[in-house]
Amino acid sequence: MKLGVCSVTFRDKSPQEIIDLTKQAALDAIEWGADTHVPAGDMQTAQEIGEATRNQGLEISSYGSYYRLADYGDNEEAFQEVLQSAEVLGAPAIRVWAGVTGSDKASDDYRGLVVQDARRVADLASKHGISIHLEFHGNTLTDTKESARQLMEEIDHDNVFTYWQPPNSVSIKERLASIEAVKPWITNVHIFYWYSFEDRLNLAEGQTEWLQYLREIFQDGKERYVLMEFVKYDEEEQFLEDAQTLHELKQTLKPSL
Repeated sequence: MKLGVCSVTFRDKSPQEIIDLTKQAALDAIEWGADTHVPAGDMQTAQEIGEATRNQGLEISSYGSYYRLADYGDNEEAFQEVLQSAEVLGAPAIRVWAGVTGSDKASDDYRGLVVQDARRVADLASKHGISIHLEFHGNTLTDTKESARQLMEEIDHDNVFTYWQPPNSVSIKERLASIEAVKPWITNVHIFYWYSFEDRLNLAEGQTEWLQYLREIFQDGKERYVLMEFVKYDEEEQFLEDAQTLHELKQTLKPSL
């Protein structure tokens, strides 16, 4: 288990400030986001931030893109910029979104377009040694465990995986069931603790709950990044406290890792 942070946790901070905080928290890696810090197509920024990250002894876990599968128009060509940016950044993985429509509203034809585009971008990325990872998120085709599993089975590509994060507004039992449904494809994990984005809590309050999730995910012994995403009040002090909780979770799980 490697520990890291998503740069979107601090959209208002500079890349160097995020690097400094990551080192202060003794984390291993950063997922650089495309929305603020490493815009797709800005190769100079990607190169500079990639070098700065590695020069400080940190890893780049992934490139957090906002590319949405099958959202066509100019978007189909836009993946080339996403891919080039990830390569220049030195990211081994690209996070993408499973479309723009929730599973309850998606037609079979639409699902087919998402599957087709997933395979397309996976083929393109594989030529550069980069893997594709779906965001596990509401209002996309990974918004339920059933739809997420069906989607991964339909894509059926050895270069496509999925992240995992706790679905909102469901029980711990249901969250554990969602892990079980997509476990063969789970790579990185976004860790946070809240009931709603506006009501974010200390990670320590969810430590026992998260121990259940991580124990279930890491049963297979695969290496993954567990990435902090958002903290209460967006405060540095809370980030450092949550990072300490994350270290404690890893230490508790260490015998089984």
